[in-house]
Amino acid sequence: MLVISRKRDEVIVIGDKIRIRVLRVGAEGVRLGVIAPPDLSVHRQEIYDLIVAANRSAAAPSGSLTTMASRLRMQAARPPATLPQA
Repeated sequence: MLVISRKRDEVIVIGDKIRIRVLRVGAEGVRLGVIAPPDLSVHRQEIYDLIVAANRSAAAPSGSLTTMASRLRMQAARPPATLPQA
């Protein structure tokens, strides 16, 4: 981890396109401003963690592979539905 000391209005540069400016230092914490390209997501850690958890949950299978395989076998074994003849 790189530790950098900065005062109010001083900037940290990451790569060519990301700048972090110290806006305010107070008793309740530090306020930072982030300038980054619009195609780059910038989140607080707790929000990022929620996004990662939601993505993992959405990508997880809804049932076990064995259950899914047995459902597919049952569907394949059923004869196709026929339409009534007029």
